[in-house]
Amino acid sequence: MDIARAGGKAPDFQGMAYQNGGFGQVKLSDYAGKWTVVCFYPGDFTFV
Repeated sequence: MDIARAGGKAPDFQGMAYQNGGFGQVKLSDYAGKWTVVCFYPGDFTFV
């Protein structure tokens, strides 16, 4: 598994995402060569 590092290239990953009115699998590599913003949170009901 690659490790994400500040200032470096993001490792490829896949996950579920909501897009076009439904949920589906997406991979970061699907957006290669495009400007991409990745937002995530650790989970609901966690103490921050």
